[in-house]
Order: sequence, then structure tokens, then C-alpha cells
Amino acid sequence: MSKQEIVRQITAYLKQQHAAMTEAAKATHEAATGDQAKAEGKYDTRGLEASYLADAQAGQCQKLAHSVHVFESLQLDGHPAGSAIGPGALVETEHEGHFHYYLLTPCAGGVNIDYEGYDLTTLSPDAPLYQSLLGRHVGERLEQPELMILDVL
Repeated sequence: MSKQEIVRQITAYLKQQHAAMTEAAKATHEAATGDQAKAEGKYDTRGLEASYLADAQAGQCQKLAHSVHVFESLQLDGHPAGSAIGPGALVETEHEGHFHYYLLTPCAGGVNIDYEGYDLTTLSPDAPLYQSLLGRHVGERLEQPELMILDVL
């Protein structure tokens, strides 16, 4: 599977998540502003709590919309053999006999998809593992988490 196919799968996942979050945010906004949100007493804070939740969900919707926009135009090139890990790299790792792939992306860290029968996780620049992998080469071992870098694509 090519990197662009991976990007297409991640984009589809992000679009699905955005649609679900948008619906949830609409429902929560209605709960926060509807007739049932009116306080029945001075200690009834259901409406206030629903408004906080609606605000947080709206923020998540904006993040997801931004990620979808970025991934729709993201072009990842192949990584030259022997070069250091950098943004856009697809890194194959091994830990105690288990193989895992990481894709260093500009945003949307933590997305998990299947990649040729193995787990692939996106890492964004704010992730400590992203920072730990930058500049490393095939054959190097990370201490925390304990990973062996097997390949960089």
C-alpha cells in the first residue's frame, strides 16, 4: 500500500469522525439551548454543563475540519534510502517481536488504521514519539519507548 493510499484512508476516517462529531455537537447545542435546559432550581446546572460540552465539541469539530483539509492536500513522497527520519516518513518498528508502523504527519496524531496486517498510528509534531524519531536512522534503538527502527519508507 502506498503512502497516498494511507493518506486516503486516514482522510476518510477523519471525515467520518468529523460528521459524527458535528451531529453530536448539534445535539448537545440543542440540549444546552432547548426548553429542557432551563434550570428547575438554583442548583440545577444541566444547561450550563451542556453548554460547556457543546463548546468543547465545537472545538473538536474545528480541529477535525482542519485535519481533513490538511490531509486532502497532503502529498507524501518516498523517503530516500539511508536518510534520517523526517516529517512524512513511514517508520517500521519492532518491540518484543511485535511490528508497528508510525506515519509522521502534520496533524491528526493518534489515528490508527490497518497497514498490511499491522497497526499503523499517525504521530503529530506535538507527540513525544514523533520528536524521538526525528533524525534517527534504520537500525537505531529508542530507549523510551523501547523500539527498534527497522525501516523508513
